[in-house]
Amino acid sequence: MEQRFDRIGSALGALALGIAISLAAVTAFAQQTVKIGMTTALTGPYNEYGEGARHGVELAIERWNAKGGINGKKIELTMLLDDQLVPDRAVQNMRRILDNKELVGIIGPAGTGPSLAVVDMAQADGRPFMNPIAQAPVIVYPDGGKPRPNVFSFALQNDVEMKKQALYAESKGYKKIGVLVESTAAGKSAADIITAQLKADGKPAPEVETYNQKAQDMTAQVARLQRAGVDVVLYTGLGADLAVIKRTMARLNWPVQLVANNASLSPPYQEGAGELVIGTQGAMIAALGQDPLNPAAKEFADAYKAKYGADRWWGPDPDRPQLSMSLTVANAYDAASVLFEGIRLANSSDPKAIAKAIEGIKDFRGVNALYTFTPDRHNAITEKDLATFEYKKVGDKIKLQINPS
Repeated sequence: MEQRFDRIGSALGALALGIAISLAAVTAFAQQTVKIGMTTALTGPYNEYGEGARHGVELAIERWNAKGGINGKKIELTMLLDDQLVPDRAVQNMRRILDNKELVGIIGPAGTGPSLAVVDMAQADGRPFMNPIAQAPVIVYPDGGKPRPNVFSFALQNDVEMKKQALYAESKGYKKIGVLVESTAAGKSAADIITAQLKADGKPAPEVETYNQKAQDMTAQVARLQRAGVDVVLYTGLGADLAVIKRTMARLNWPVQLVANNASLSPPYQEGAGELVIGTQGAMIAALGQDPLNPAAKEFADAYKAKYGADRWWGPDPDRPQLSMSLTVANAYDAASVLFEGIRLANSSDPKAIAKAIEGIKDFRGVNALYTFTPDRHNAITEKDLATFEYKKVGDKIKLQINPS
């Protein structure tokens, strides 16, 4: 009998908790503002991603508020916390964010490590969690199948990007492929995806080397690939680390083709490698390299230029944004915009209603892509949204341009 009452008590407790959460959501939406929270890398060695994401979210809020907000309610970034791209800090920040029941939605960290550290917490909480940058597919698809019900990604996922890298190397006829990746979850995922793709196509397994983020000496890794005789290097990591690798390749007089991931083709790469970047190729989200820009990209670019000017994220060309803005600012802008659209369609702060509304979005015109979500698809960027770009010398400037070949 006591066990029966314990079960009844547990069931009633769970029901009460569910009612309390629902009431908290309703109370939050009854307020005059729609409040969201965000943890990202505002400081530290990789803050170009976190601070860029902050710019994107704040700009999206300004643009929506200027048009009346969400069903007449103003939007507010109530909690903005710095995790420095450190998983433990991200966990601490997420606890603070989740404790604030007024927050209707959450913008996640700028990297895979911090995102993986907090995404289970976010899923258990249930409020919509928008992933702007982190690339590992397991953030959205933990078992490789159904997505987490409240997690939506605007990053260029590793499985999309690395498959394109592998297919590009195959199409160019490279016989022996080298892979150089950072020793993180994102790096391991990238190496595994490339290896699987080559195996599926009946190609030899690649030579794989790893390095630790922020390492200042990559001689051993580069020399091993050189001795192995690889004729192309597929890279996944960040721009500052790629600059060290490229300088090492130059010092070893090894002019092998380098095909980099999109995150590495950001300002720190050119800042650290200078003219050595010329010839580097990589798959990037194509939208900001198109001429003319799509309407949402044009609106975004004009608004960004008016607010921030030609800053580090905009790039050296005063007339148009650089391609890397797609992965440091525009993806966060789009993530916030889709969150706001989901809240608008749901006309509610109930987490399940918002997630269902986002899953019903079709052909929503964002900066980086036309976004369509379904109950089985929660990642936004697909292979059709990519193009291959190459650093080229144009006059006295170095630019990333679409590689027609």
